[in-house]
Amino acid sequence: MDGRDWNLFLQPYEQAVEELKVKFKTMRVELKMREAYAPIEFVTGRVKKISSVLEKAKRLNVPADQLEKGIEDIAGIRIMCQFVDDILRVAELIRTRKDLTLVYEKDYITNYKDSGYRSYHMIVEYPVQTALGQKFVLAEIQIRTLAMNFWATIEHSLNYKYKESLPEDVKARLKKAAEAAFQLDTEMSSIRHEILDAQRGFEEGANVVSKVLGYIQDLYFYHRVREAAQFQMKFNELWEQNDMFGLKQLATDLEAAIVRAKKNNQSQ
Repeated sequence: MDGRDWNLFLQPYEQAVEELKVKFKTMRVELKMREAYAPIEFVTGRVKKISSVLEKAKRLNVPADQLEKGIEDIAGIRIMCQFVDDILRVAELIRTRKDLTLVYEKDYITNYKDSGYRSYHMIVEYPVQTALGQKFVLAEIQIRTLAMNFWATIEHSLNYKYKESLPEDVKARLKKAAEAAFQLDTEMSSIRHEILDAQRGFEEGANVVSKVLGYIQDLYFYHRVREAAQFQMKFNELWEQNDMFGLKQLATDLEAAIVRAKKNNQSQ
């Protein structure tokens, strides 16, 4: 190990990971607001440990003074999706971004590894603003389904246990499990529309309930206590009956009541 300050060396990568996580989480929120569905389920990130950086440099014969260019995944972002099709959508969204530069892509879904590993990797160059000015760092973005991620996590743990030398029977079982995970992804994709309709229905119902309860609170704010209590009783009744159509109509009635309350408040 050389005498460099490793904390200082890793700091730009840590900053890159934190900024990219925020940006992709924001992308998820915006897409959900615009389309009622986001292809991103959740986002995680990590910076490689010093020992992992050195081990990979040794394995790839990367000189100590070439780590920044020779090790492309010191900064790592992982984007989880529900469906395989979502992976392609997210990859396309990343390609069009102006705040990073795509270096190259590795499609391990179409061209999966012998082990059974499937994922979509994008190596990007990301500008970080440091105390000494702008610095470009490489980061690896992995995009995968939840099933792919579950398999990859188990495989990684087993590789660590066996120090990258998995017994043949374990390799065979892992490969079989990878195929099963991909079959699950394929089956989920085939019933995608039914799943999305159910999710949208749940989201719509949750939004209506939130709106109704918010309006009732507004009526209390305008001192329309009796009216608010009546609406609360009606809400309780509709909620017990799981009457979504009635709840939507109640939200409309409450909105009109709020307008009347505001006018009455202004005239006083």
